[in-house]
Amino acid sequence: MPTSETGPAEPDRLPPPSGVIGSAGADTAAASRPAARVPIDRKRQRSGDDARERAMRAAISVIAEKGTAALRMSDIAARAGMSTGHILYHFGKKDRLLLEVLAWSQADLWTRFQQAADRAASPAEKLDLFVRAYLPRHQGDERYALWTQVLAQRHDEAGKRILTELLDGWDERLETILREGRDLGHFAEVDLPEFTVRAVAMLSGLAEDVMFGRPRWQHTSAHAFALSALERELRPTGQG
Repeated sequence: MPTSETGPAEPDRLPPPSGVIGSAGADTAAASRPAARVPIDRKRQRSGDDARERAMRAAISVIAEKGTAALRMSDIAARAGMSTGHILYHFGKKDRLLLEVLAWSQADLWTRFQQAADRAASPAEKLDLFVRAYLPRHQGDERYALWTQVLAQRHDEAGKRILTELLDGWDERLETILREGRDLGHFAEVDLPEFTVRAVAMLSGLAEDVMFGRPRWQHTSAHAFALSALERELRPTGQG
């Protein structure tokens, strides 16, 4: 359940949100695939991207603080400086709001990740950026809290498809980086799908530790730990 950078000593290398997800060079199938989208009620028109983004960010903040069970549209409206009617206009039902906010949050993060990856000098640097993007920045990270809250809810088949697509998007991005590094001889020959599953499982476990506030990550960077573990396994034979 990805978020963004982790560790108090790590610099923020992801650019501010803007635009749409870009390409990743020669191998762009995963990086350029459209973000998962919740179906929009075409009977209601949007009242502007700025207002919608403000509502999205307010929703993430309120969900992180209150959870989904106690979430009220009026709380989001107050945080966004908007009317409750305006929030209902944008989102409608609460279940739809949660999925749409999560999809928006991930598209925002993927955009910033891809912008940084496009400027990266090597697959190793892209791997570093991926780990930063996946792990929570700190205990209580709002993006990761949103993931845990939404995944804990019951979803219909349409909702499950959206969540699966969001999760698969991270696997595909990591596999693209691994393939590029392998093809360039920077990474060892590994079974890409199997390595991706193990890598993402490790990152998810570390992320849960960070969000829980386990003491061992208070003075040690989970990002550095994860990157070191991945790089050891990916180091080509013969390199120290």
